[in-house]
Amino acid sequence: MMLLRDRVSAGLKDAMRNKQADRLSTLRLITAAIKDRDIATRTEGATVGVSDADVLQILGKMVKQRQESARAYEEGGRLELAEKELAEVKVLEEFLPRQLSEEEVQKAITAAIAETGAESIRDMGRVIGALKAKYTGQMDFGSVGPQVKSQLS
Repeated sequence: MMLLRDRVSAGLKDAMRNKQADRLSTLRLITAAIKDRDIATRTEGATVGVSDADVLQILGKMVKQRQESARAYEEGGRLELAEKELAEVKVLEEFLPRQLSEEEVQKAITAAIAETGAESIRDMGRVIGALKAKYTGQMDFGSVGPQVKSQLS
């Protein structure tokens, strides 16, 4: 299976060949973010680059930032800037796994609670940790927290 960073790199080369300027700039931002994380991990003593899980985390964060920016631009009446942010989100999402449906998220939470043997709110961290290990990039962990909390209480 092709590593995520290799897929991004291949996408970058295609965008250059096909002269897709907007797509190219987004892919360059992804590459820069991955390299930044590589450098950060290297200073911590690791010799290998970031893992696919780290790349998924980077992409997820970039998507969230752009969605928030687009919302702010829309509220400020700057629709052309909002559209640019949403176009970047589309490019980013090409490299992310399919997002889980609400029903799939609920099943995943229930399964994670069972796997970790969680019984109370105190075990919430273990449940979130298990979900992140399996589903990074596939669900919004901002909305998962309250759902886990409600199932545990």
